[in-house]
Amino acid sequence: MSERGAFLPLLVWLSPAFPVGAFAYSHGLEAAVESGDIHDAPSLQAWLMDLIDHGSIRTDAILTAQAWRVAQDKAALQELNDLALALANSRERYLETSAQGTAFITAITAAWACAPASELASWDMPIAYPIAVGASAAGHKIPLPALVEAYVLAFVGNLISAAVRLGPVGQTDGQKITAAVLARLRDIAHAAQSASLDDLGAVALRSDIAAMQHETQYSRLFRS
Repeated sequence: MSERGAFLPLLVWLSPAFPVGAFAYSHGLEAAVESGDIHDAPSLQAWLMDLIDHGSIRTDAILTAQAWRVAQDKAALQELNDLALALANSRERYLETSAQGTAFITAITAAWACAPASELASWDMPIAYPIAVGASAAGHKIPLPALVEAYVLAFVGNLISAAVRLGPVGQTDGQKITAAVLARLRDIAHAAQSASLDDLGAVALRSDIAAMQHETQYSRLFRS
C-alpha cells in the first residue's frame, strides 16, 4: 500500500468513532488537572511534550513499530505483547492499554480481517493497544512511517480531547497545542521506526504518579 493510501484505514482505525472506547481514558490527566499540575494551555503542552520525549507516547511508538515488524512471528509477537502489558505501571494504565487493544482486535477481525489480527484474537489473554494496532497494520501492508505517525498523533489527540472536557483548555487552545507538538511527533515517530527494544525506557514520573493517584480520586469522569 502506498503512503498516500495508507492513511485511509488509519484514519478509520484511529478515529474517535472506532469502537475501542478511547474517549473514556485520560491517561492520568484527570488527576493532574485535579492537583493543579495541568491548569492552562502551557502546562498541558509541557506535560504532553514530556510524554512524547520521555514517556508513554515514545514507548508506545516503539512498541507499535516492533509489533509491525514481528507481526508474522507468533512467538515474538506474544513475547512483545507480554512486555507491553508489563510496562503498564499502574492498574489503570494496564486497563487502558488492554481494554483498548482487545476491543481494537475485536473490531478489526469483524470488519478488517487479516492474519495477524486473527492470531491475536485467538489468544486467551488481553492484547496491548500498540501491539494490536501495529500487528493489524502489518497485516494490511500499511507502511511503517504512516502507521507510527498516525498512532502518536491519535494518542496526543485523545489526551487533548480529554483536557478540553476537563476544562483547563478550550478547543482553540487544543488545536494550537496539536500544531505546536506536531514536529516533535514526527521526530519521535521517525526515531521509533529504527529503534529496538533496548531503546525502551521512560522517566515521565509525574505522569505515572498521576495515573496511580487517579485510582483513588473521589470524583472523576474518566476510567484512567
